[in-house]
Amino acid sequence: MTPETVLDIGTQAMEVTALLSAPLLLSALVVGLLIGMLQAATQINEMTLTFVPKLIVVGLVILFAGPALLNTLMGFTTGLIGRIPELIG
Repeated sequence: MTPETVLDIGTQAMEVTALLSAPLLLSALVVGLLIGMLQAATQINEMTLTFVPKLIVVGLVILFAGPALLNTLMGFTTGLIGRIPELIG
């Protein structure tokens, strides 16, 4: 296995990680921003007010985007497993 191969696999792994985490992080970011603006406008400074909506939205994103995220992860894993003979020899 050459250093270029290791870097290629590492790059692909980072891309898959970014693809899997982006929907969850972006949805939590948007909800946090909206709740933060609401808190700033109403001057309600309750910490649990941001946590519960983020938790609900992230759960819904996992529910609806979960199959697509799982297919992405499975595609990467099966491709990596399929390349084992090429990587060894």
